[in-house]
Amino acid sequence: MSPSGMPSVDLLGEQIDSVLADPATTHGLARILRAAAKEIALHRYHHASRRAWPNGRIDDKPLKIQIGGGAHRIDGFFNIDLVPPADLLWDIREGIPLQDESTDEIFSEHFLEHIDYPRSAKHYVREAHRVLVPSGRIITGVPDAAFALSQYPGPLDATDETIERWYAKRNCRGDINTRLDLVNLVFRDQDDDPTYTPHLWAYDHEKLVQLFTEAGFTTVAPWTFDPAMANPKRRWGSVYVVAMK
Repeated sequence: MSPSGMPSVDLLGEQIDSVLADPATTHGLARILRAAAKEIALHRYHHASRRAWPNGRIDDKPLKIQIGGGAHRIDGFFNIDLVPPADLLWDIREGIPLQDESTDEIFSEHFLEHIDYPRSAKHYVREAHRVLVPSGRIITGVPDAAFALSQYPGPLDATDETIERWYAKRNCRGDINTRLDLVNLVFRDQDDDPTYTPHLWAYDHEKLVQLFTEAGFTTVAPWTFDPAMANPKRRWGSVYVVAMK
């Protein structure tokens, strides 16, 4: 039991493993439990770091921050992510672990769509505003929902560039049969998959402007793609903005 009297996360994880191992467990329940098991792993990473910084603020004041970079690490940026490899393992949905007005620049791409909206997405953007110095900036790239919708309705060619660039090597390729399937993948991505995590909200330029403006940023403008920072594989079909504090 935890100090609060609730079952411990370790016990919960063991119970989930036991239910998942039972062949009588239904698909619907197993699907939800697999998602819960992933969240338990993230919870463990986060709290391992949180024990080192119980107030939720690290001592260092890195000038450039990368959020959720995964394997794409940017030279000169301090990388904060939910999973390894990262300079700091932290659940950004719980806040950005930096002091107020302590960093010059934040960069993320294909991260924002993976956190829940409005709670976590708006909290993250407000936190970015808090930790940036005056005139600091945040650069954000996401799959462009407007791009996906611009091709709908219409027939889907088997050699469609979107399929070839994004999904040709995935196990879901055989299920992309119509243009709406492509829209769904951009909006939702793959659910219950060991490799990919679902998209929880879709964004276009207009929505990004609204989101950052609501959080107090003074200007939000299109960002000129820089392959020295952004992943060249993400350029096609994505929308990037830079918001200034």
